[in-house]
Amino acid sequence: MSFHLNHLPKRTTKPRNNGITLALDKGYSVRQAEDFCEVASGFTDLVKLGWGTSFVTNQLSKKLAVYKKYDIPVYLGGTLFEAYVLRNQLDDYVKLLHEFNIDYVEVSNGTIWLSDKRKNDIIRDLSKEFTVLSEVGSKNPDDIIPPYKWVKMIQAELESGAWKVICEARESGTVGVFRPNGEIRSGLIDEIADQIPVEHLLFEAPLKEQQVWFIKKFGSNVNLGNIQPCEVISLETLRLGLRSDTLFDFYSIDDDEIKNLYPDNNSNFSQELP
Repeated sequence: MSFHLNHLPKRTTKPRNNGITLALDKGYSVRQAEDFCEVASGFTDLVKLGWGTSFVTNQLSKKLAVYKKYDIPVYLGGTLFEAYVLRNQLDDYVKLLHEFNIDYVEVSNGTIWLSDKRKNDIIRDLSKEFTVLSEVGSKNPDDIIPPYKWVKMIQAELESGAWKVICEARESGTVGVFRPNGEIRSGLIDEIADQIPVEHLLFEAPLKEQQVWFIKKFGSNVNLGNIQPCEVISLETLRLGLRSDTLFDFYSIDDDEIKNLYPDNNSNFSQELP
C-alpha cells in the first residue's frame, strides 16, 4: 500500500486461495498488458483470455510472457475449450496448453451440450496435470437451472478435482446467477452458499453493483471474476472499504474511540453506523 490507514479489513495475500480477483482480458495488446500489470499485478490473481480471443491475438506468446513476468497465471476462455470439444479435438487442446506452458484450464459447457458425466470425466483427467476451474451455468438467458441442480453440479465438479467452480454470468453480468437485467438471483446464491463453502466458488461479477453485493454478503475475500482490467484497482478499493459503497462495512472502531475521534458529535453518532 502507498500509505498507512487504520481499521482496514484483513485481505489475503498472493498467492491467494481466497479473495481472488480474476481479470478478463478481451484482447489486450502486449503494451496494454504491460501497463495493466504495472498498475494492478498485486491485486490480480488470474487472467482469463476471454472466450476465443487467444486464437486471434497477435504476439500471444509475448503477451503471455508479460503476465508470467508479473507472476499472474493465465488461462484460455471456456468457449475455446468448448470449440475444441465440439470438434472432438480435446487432445489438440491439451497440446495447445502444453505448447504455451499454461497451467490452468477452464472446463465449461455454457454453450455446447456436455453430459454431466462427460464433463466430470474431463475435469478428473485434466486435474491430473492442470489446475482446473470448472464453470456452472448457461450462457442462454432462457435456460434457467434450478438451485438444487446448481448445488448438485458444483458438488460433483469439486469432487472430480476442480479447484474452483465458477458461477456463470458472462462478461455482461446478465445470465446464470443474474437475471437478464443484471439483478442478482439472491435466492439462488443463498441456496448454493448454504451447501457449498464459499471459498470453493468464484462468482463472475463484471458490474460494480454486483461486486458490491457479493462483498457485502461474503466479505472482502470473496472470489470474483470477469473483472475488467481497468476495474481491478476499483474492486480492490471496494474490498478495503475505500469507496463509498463499502466505506462503513469492514472497519471496526469501538464506541470510546468514536467519541474520542468525534467529541463534538452527539451520543447517537455510533448508532448511525452499521
